[in-house]
Order: sequence, then C-alpha cells, then structure tokens
Amino acid sequence: MWKTALAVVLIVSPLLRQEAPSAPVVPTADGFFVIPGAALPPDAKHVYRAIYDATRGAEDPRQLLPALNMAGSELNALGASHVPLANARFVVVFHGGALDGILDAAHYKAKFGVENPNLPVLARMKELGVELYVCGQNLLFEKRDPKSLAPEVKVASDALIVLMTYQNEGYALLSF
Repeated sequence: MWKTALAVVLIVSPLLRQEAPSAPVVPTADGFFVIPGAALPPDAKHVYRAIYDATRGAEDPRQLLPALNMAGSELNALGASHVPLANARFVVVFHGGALDGILDAAHYKAKFGVENPNLPVLARMKELGVELYVCGQNLLFEKRDPKSLAPEVKVASDALIVLMTYQNEGYALLSF
C-alpha cells in the first residue's frame, strides 16, 4: 500500500510544483500546464488544424468569448510546448450569441458600458494567421451592420458553409 502511495506522489509531485499555467501566446486566454511525461504531448512536427464554431457569448461582457478563450488556450499550449505557431492552422467562425463579442470598440462600449476584451485577442490571432469569419446570414437576419464589427473578422456567406468547407479539408471541429 505505501509503495503505491509513494509511486503516486513521485508521479504527481512534478505536477504540483507548477505555480501557474503558461500563456506565452495569448496572455488573456487560459494558460497551459506542461505535463512532464504526458501521454500524447503536443508534437513540434505535427500540424494542428481546428475550426472553432463560436456560437456562445461570454457570461460577463468583461470576459472573452468561450471560443476565443479556447483557441487562445490551445495557442498557449502549443507555444508553451515549443510547437512552431506556423503549425497551428486555426479558424474561428462566429454566429449566434457570439456576435456581440466581435463588435468594434465603440459599438461594444455603447452596448455593454465596458471595453471589448476580445479585440486584442482578435488582433493577436489575426497576426498569427488565424482565419476569422462571421456568418453573413446571421448578420442579415439580425439586421447588423458589418461595419460595426472588428475589422479582423471577414464576412462569410454562411457559417455552416465555412464549417463544412474546413471540416472537408481535415480540420477538427471544436464548438464553444
């Protein structure tokens, strides 16, 4: 029994020594703990393809959209694991409740009374080559002016077309 407990302590103790997760790429997104000896750690030679289906708004207007937080978190995971960021082929498509999170600074402040926390993340992701789309159908249905959105986001014909196109190209679907 004591040998089992000692083995658990020896295995888990390096994990417990980590003070904070690392967020080297998108500091405002969730960080990443590097797990020594983990099964299937991030691989510097692998190309990671993911499309984030952003449909949910943040619970609080001072928080990141869930999809942006998760995409940023995975970029942090790759960065903390020394995977070249060129190996991250990420796409985010916004529709539904996520539309408010991509409003430009003036429109977001007018609607929520606070600065839009998503704007620096959108700019950083665009800088890293992340493709950012918004559903044109959703914009028309809700009578939203595309000029009220962050300039990093491109208007696509339809979110579902974007999702199908990238999934047909081998991108993993991640929904938030």
